Amino acid sequence: MATIAFILLCHKDPQGIIDQANRLTAVGDYMAIHFDARAKPADYDQIREALKDNPRVTFARKRCKCGWGEWSLVEATLHAVEAAVEAFPRATHFYMLSGDCMAIKSAEYAHELLDREEVDYIESFDFFSSGWIKTGIKEERLIYRHYLNERKHKFWFYKLMEWQKKLGLERKIPEDIQVMIGSQWWCLRRRTIEAILDFTRQRRDVMRFFRTTWIPDETFFQTLVRHLVPETEIRSRTLTFLMFTDYGMPVTFYNDHYDLLLSQDYLFARKISPEAHEIKRRLGQLYAAQGVRFQISNEGSSLFRFLTDRGRLGRRFATRFWETESSLGRERELMIVICKKWHVAKRLVERIAALTDIRVIEYLFHEGSTPLPDLGGIQSTLEKRMRHRRALMRMLFDYHGTDRMVVCLDPEGLHLLQDFCSDRARTRLLEVECDFSDDYLIGHARRVGLAGEETARASLERLLPTIRHDIAHESDRIRDAGFDNMATIRQSDSLAQNAAALAQFLSVSESTAEEILSHPHLFTD
Repeated sequence: MATIAFILLCHKDPQGIIDQANRLTAVGDYMAIHFDARAKPADYDQIREALKDNPRVTFARKRCKCGWGEWSLVEATLHAVEAAVEAFPRATHFYMLSGDCMAIKSAEYAHELLDREEVDYIESFDFFSSGWIKTGIKEERLIYRHYLNERKHKFWFYKLMEWQKKLGLERKIPEDIQVMIGSQWWCLRRRTIEAILDFTRQRRDVMRFFRTTWIPDETFFQTLVRHLVPETEIRSRTLTFLMFTDYGMPVTFYNDHYDLLLSQDYLFARKISPEAHEIKRRLGQLYAAQGVRFQISNEGSSLFRFLTDRGRLGRRFATRFWETESSLGRERELMIVICKKWHVAKRLVERIAALTDIRVIEYLFHEGSTPLPDLGGIQSTLEKRMRHRRALMRMLFDYHGTDRMVVCLDPEGLHLLQDFCSDRARTRLLEVECDFSDDYLIGHARRVGLAGEETARASLERLLPTIRHDIAHESDRIRDAGFDNMATIRQSDSLAQNAAALAQFLSVSESTAEEILSHPHLFTD
């Protein structure tokens, strides 16, 4: 049976640390604490006094003054790990935590998960090729020596790096290691931890190298685990659920996130707000519970992106240089079917193709599998299609030898509509308004990753109004844009009403439009 020794790095909230230590050790696990040497001595004394009689808690023998991005964070972790290895010989796993982490599963669930596979859990991606670093310096973290803290001494941090660059003082990475990068929140087996400690004593050259790298807590353990452990025994993921905003700040969780956190495929979550007393109480009780069944839907990250992206709709970068003078052609007519239910639009354009001589193409800017001819590679990916959209459409007109074409777009593509409607070609729009039942919206949420098969019905019902409002908002934005030559057909309207709108859109007779719309299952889900 797995037994966990938690490695806790903390610097504040002494009562919270005491509570966390007592909760996690009450069910048979252990904890080694490193409390930042910069913190108040009275806080440290409070923690030591409160936990002195708990045999499952130990403290790092040496305390470091920790700074973000510095080697001191790795050094503090190593001190706590050494204390845990010595004090707890029966610990099978070592789990890295911070003071604001909380368990989001029971100890019973956590132990069963760790017993399931003989593996280490640590994010570990190639430093240079993975794209894990999104902003800021990259290889400079490694090839230059960093003695100052970038946040405290920003001017001198970059000045020192500039001087090293001018003097050609780049250094080589130790030849026999491949530098990896990932989250610092890991869970490693005892033998892996012991191998790392042996490595630190034997490879002083590697230790000297990492001591002056920048943000080594994202590279040190990640690199050594890959160096010491077979790839088949590594799961490149963290068991701690965390999310970051667009500004690189960790997302904080509050009392109303309890159900969301429990449904994620993780054992712990970071960060829990210090003021969220209710969720801390409930999660604390949960860790000691037995027989709890968890419904894992794992939609947290996608749901967060969905909700936060709502405020950025409609943004578009400036016109690309290759679009400046490009046009589909003044004599051409582009007809765009706008519909959120893709299967409805596909049925409609299939009928248009069968009963008219108009060329139709489905969701070419939203669906990578849309059949397209070989146009020299411009059609090969959605990214390329989007980037060269006018050129792509012009080539499709040329390839099919036609001046009239129907394409389908999702209502979220307002920037595409604005772009095509500003072209010299004649552009017509047809919005297809469908009814959206709760069951359909639930299915939609699952298809796009906002919910999983195990997401609780109560959670779905709270989410449905947001999804319904989002779909309505997309439609409102299109109407507010004031496009010319726009018609609408509605699931709730009569055949005659819809036929008149479709006839205007396609420039065909109303009888032909009625025949197109006579599909018995046009709006069926």
